[in-house]
Amino acid sequence: MAKSTNKKPVQAATPMHHFPPVENEPMVMHPMIPAWLYDFKMQAFIVAALSFIFYFNTVKNESAHDDLIVIIQNEYALEGFAGIPDIFTKDAYDSYYKQYNSSNQLAGGRYRPLSIMTFAIEQQFFGAIPKDKIDSFFNHSITLGVHDPYEKVKIHDMHIRHFFNVLWFTLSVVVLLYFLRYIVFRSNPLMALLATIIFTIHPIHTEVVANVKSRDEIMSLLFLCLTFIYAFKYREFGKKWMLWVSLLSYLLAFLSKEYAITMLVLLPLSFYIFDKRSIQRSIMATLPYVGVVAVYIVMRLQVVQPMNADSNMEILNNPYAFATGFEKIATEISTTLNYLKLLIFPYPLSADYSYNQIPYKDFSHPQVWLSLVVHLGLIWAFFYYFKKRSVLCFAIAFYLLNLAMVCNIIFDIGATMGERLIYHSSLGFAIAVAYFLYKGMEKIKPESLGVTSLATFMVIIIVLCGIDTIDRNADWKNDFTLFSADLKTAPNSVMVNANVAASLIDMAEFEKTPEEKAADLNRGIEFLNKAIELHPTYVIAFLNKGLAYFKLNNPDSEIVCLDMAHKLYANHPKLPEMYYNVGVTFYMRKQYPQAIRAWETTLDMKPDYKQAAQAINILRASMRSQIDTVH
Repeated sequence: MAKSTNKKPVQAATPMHHFPPVENEPMVMHPMIPAWLYDFKMQAFIVAALSFIFYFNTVKNESAHDDLIVIIQNEYALEGFAGIPDIFTKDAYDSYYKQYNSSNQLAGGRYRPLSIMTFAIEQQFFGAIPKDKIDSFFNHSITLGVHDPYEKVKIHDMHIRHFFNVLWFTLSVVVLLYFLRYIVFRSNPLMALLATIIFTIHPIHTEVVANVKSRDEIMSLLFLCLTFIYAFKYREFGKKWMLWVSLLSYLLAFLSKEYAITMLVLLPLSFYIFDKRSIQRSIMATLPYVGVVAVYIVMRLQVVQPMNADSNMEILNNPYAFATGFEKIATEISTTLNYLKLLIFPYPLSADYSYNQIPYKDFSHPQVWLSLVVHLGLIWAFFYYFKKRSVLCFAIAFYLLNLAMVCNIIFDIGATMGERLIYHSSLGFAIAVAYFLYKGMEKIKPESLGVTSLATFMVIIIVLCGIDTIDRNADWKNDFTLFSADLKTAPNSVMVNANVAASLIDMAEFEKTPEEKAADLNRGIEFLNKAIELHPTYVIAFLNKGLAYFKLNNPDSEIVCLDMAHKLYANHPKLPEMYYNVGVTFYMRKQYPQAIRAWETTLDMKPDYKQAAQAINILRASMRSQIDTVH
């Protein structure tokens, strides 16, 4: 008979992640709602279908707004695979700066290589442009438009890029749905569906989807959701590969956009709220992600250059350059409330809110104090719900932390505000709205009336948002349609007026009669005059105004504009060619001294400009010959 012992049975070792999985709460299923609506595949189909229905009309669009400098005139993206090393080792706007003999014009620079890499990959399949052909590709147009021999190719390529943008957005909202079901609303899939639908259909996201350049926003949120998902999967299952996928996703989120830094707070907060861990354990579980932050910072420091000192006084790069210290902070506080207003009532929308569309305010303005009360109230609510480990705590934190990245109060972003900038924060808004809608439904009796009320409300919201979104997508067809529409919303924006003018000057070349061409050019000059009135040192406005006068065959007015541009930006790369052309016009009008003076200015800026040197020599020889003949 074997001896009995008092030894305790050996327990299995605790897994290295030492966080035993939390038992999920039982799924909440409303008796009046069909069971199929709780199924992930059905929910994913619904949000994917809404995404396509709302945004498929963007595929017909061309290029607009910052598509030009990030894609169409980005030599590294146009080089295809060959440009990818430069994309990862240079500022996002490096190619644009080089073309204008400039350097970093934005505080902090822009290091967002991942989305630009996708543009390069697409370009490889469209047909990569060799490095030695890039200059000829760029030098066909002097205005902000893209009417040149490559136009049909560019427009065709942009249709495909728009299609991929819709695919990226659709993928992101499906992953977002999974994130909300798996983590945020793990016991209530219907709330997850409501939040995802609200996020998907919100018209404020038109800029992110309809402007291809803003793919960085989509990819950033996508990889943040994947970071959350695999961080929780690792904590639940303890498999190392899940942790590595989470860390890789986090790095990809950083390479999409800087917003990923908020995860150092949001990730431990999610462990604390949704996994019911202690604060200490939640922070400890986040430590591996600090290593990713360090890797990103090293990469970024190798790339981003100091801001050009002159750029800090350019009002379009520093919207508060003309404000006093108190005006700056008061206007920043006040403007922050505009985001919440657009989330609640997204109309009207605008692609640009730059100087001087949002006038400076001081602390006597009521909106400043209303904004302070609202946001301090949200901070108080965060701490109130933190104690309760409520989903509302997470929603408020997601909103406020991402808002802090773009509101200028903490970080200077080089812009007053932008609809794309609230993309991440809007997820916190959607989570809170979904929570209150569901709780409101539960309070309505009888239950059938509550379900009917919620369903009716959602159908109405989807239809209204769909009409607004699809209509707004059409505005983003190109610069002319976009900024012409935004003149109603932002009539005092320098950029809106200047871009409408540039488009009109561009379109003039395609008018059927001289009268129609002149009408476009004169309208363009009127808008440029408005832009110059708002911003008297705006170089591009003077250049495009000079171009309009060139097309109107008015060299006397053109040279005045060029001289002003030369005074403001002596090394602008377009000036030598423009001075040469106005010299030719003077020559054709037999205004020889003015022609020589224009060509001499060309040579002052570009001594190797052979055509200008030859023109001066020929004209002077001709003038000497005429003098000799007279004598």
